[in-house]
Amino acid sequence: MGQVDLKKIEHAVTLILEAIGEDPSREGLLDTPKRVAKMYEEVFSGLNEDPAEHFKTIFGEKHEELVLVKDISFFSMCEHHLVPFFGQAHVAYIPKGGKVTGLSKLARAVEAVAKRPQLQERITSSIADSIVHSLEPYGVMVVVEAEHMCMTMRGVKKPGAKTVTSAVRGVFLKDEAARAEVLSLIKR
Repeated sequence: MGQVDLKKIEHAVTLILEAIGEDPSREGLLDTPKRVAKMYEEVFSGLNEDPAEHFKTIFGEKHEELVLVKDISFFSMCEHHLVPFFGQAHVAYIPKGGKVTGLSKLARAVEAVAKRPQLQERITSSIADSIVHSLEPYGVMVVVEAEHMCMTMRGVKKPGAKTVTSAVRGVFLKDEAARAEVLSLIKR
């Protein structure tokens, strides 16, 4: 993936403004194409980032019990409507063989995956798969809760409706008690 073509986005935004019946030369809209282009560059910055890169920093620690970082806020863009969705990700894993990563790395991976045209289901599974591939833990569980503006401001118009997705790997698939522990800690 290459650099964002800011000029092409600016041109496209100008065409959209004209298409909806607006005057792009109106004072309030003069810099809108530039602002939108810069916004897209920022909100889609994850396209050039591999979340697994954040898990290259590994620490040897004799800890083979649950690690959970919850309430990791994120913002993403629905790839179907190019409107935002936002919420929290909860990321849990059980390290194997002393392979732990920095807690901030889990949040950075969430950010990398969210900052691209996205589906919530893909965010959830991509984070889990990235951790499995990089850290080879006993298990991973990712739960994502989000509100989608495509359901809030258009279409069905249901503000406050939350979508919850989960990805469960390894020991969490078979061990109901381990899975229940993560879910109860997330709810706290």
